[in-house]
Order: sequence, then C-alpha cells, then structure tokens
Amino acid sequence: MTDDDGVAIAYDVLRPGTPVVDSDGAQVGTVHEVLDNKREHMFDGIVVSTPDGRRFVDAPEVGRITDQRVTLTIDRAAVSALPAPDAPTGSPVADTDSFVGRWRKRLGL
Repeated sequence: MTDDDGVAIAYDVLRPGTPVVDSDGAQVGTVHEVLDNKREHMFDGIVVSTPDGRRFVDAPEVGRITDQRVTLTIDRAAVSALPAPDAPTGSPVADTDSFVGRWRKRLGL
C-alpha cells in the first residue's frame, strides 16, 4: 500500500460509507456495518454494500483499516463470491467459528 491510503484506525471508529477496495486497489463497495464481539473486544468483520448487494467480509480478509478506506486481502472475484450477511445455514457466514455463525447456531438458524 502507498502512504496516501490514510492513517490506520481501529475498527471500532470505522464509519459506514467508507470506501472498500480489493487487493488490487479497485473500489468494490462501501462499509455498511462493522461487526464485532463486544464482550471479547474482537473485530469479526464488515458488511460491505456492493453493486451486487451486501456481502459479509470476515476479519481475516480485512488487510488494513484507515481513515480513508478499508483494504481487503482478496480480489474483486472473491468479494463477489462472498455470502450475504443473512445467508442461510451452511454458508460461510453460518460457520460456527465466526461470531455471526456462533450466534446463528445459538438461535437455531
């Protein structure tokens, strides 16, 4: 990344509407929502508004968060293949290793 991508910030001050770029630097959408596990003070991921709808981006795919943008570690094709945040059970979002997945399991979804 270049030095002009902004100043690194914590996930908990990331604002909706912040541009999201893929690993090639192309904008793929904007931040819709930041997901975290408040009890454990852990970043869980973001929901990104894309031209194809909202996508859940798990924390490991978020490479850098700055005051200017969020940079992902995946390319545009991988972003398009990500699940919607309300994906049915059996999708990556429902994975019991993720915060969202654990809650979906607890709720029986």
